[in-house]
Amino acid sequence: MSGASAVDAAQYRWYLIQTKPHQELRAEENLGRQGFSCYRPLVGQGGRPQPLFPGYLFIRLDQQHDNWFPIRSTRGVARIVSFGAQPLAVADDLVEGIRQRLAAMPERPSSGFHQGQVVRVKCAGECEVEAIFLCDDGTERGLILLNLLQREQRIRVPLSQLSAVSGHGGWRA
Repeated sequence: MSGASAVDAAQYRWYLIQTKPHQELRAEENLGRQGFSCYRPLVGQGGRPQPLFPGYLFIRLDQQHDNWFPIRSTRGVARIVSFGAQPLAVADDLVEGIRQRLAAMPERPSSGFHQGQVVRVKCAGECEVEAIFLCDDGTERGLILLNLLQREQRIRVPLSQLSAVSGHGGWRA
């Protein structure tokens, strides 16, 4: 690596971007189109990766040479996290540590149920009711849609209380 390249690389630091609610992906895509390098740490959750830090993503910038002005008006971006008027740099080893820990995390197994699947919920005693499986909610729970008193309710239940209903065409009201 030449001396000039080493100096240039040393000027690049990670900064934190606060995104608009649920717009981490939108902000990352739009910043990427502008040539910015971003990192949005994701963790797997039942096949759907979720942001490790909802509402935030990292951006790699050169404080001296990059044009920061377009960042504030980028779709999905709320603001650059700052201390006073000065953007706050994040240590490279912190970002690298996050990358390494996420890479080392085992993939969380899925429950085996899929969204929209009719499932049987085992209640107290011999009682069983049918519901629609919506998604995994952690490693041991699922989110279901249950019809109670002519109203659909979203309920979290232990996966151990669910079983698949075979040969069922769909949800019955």
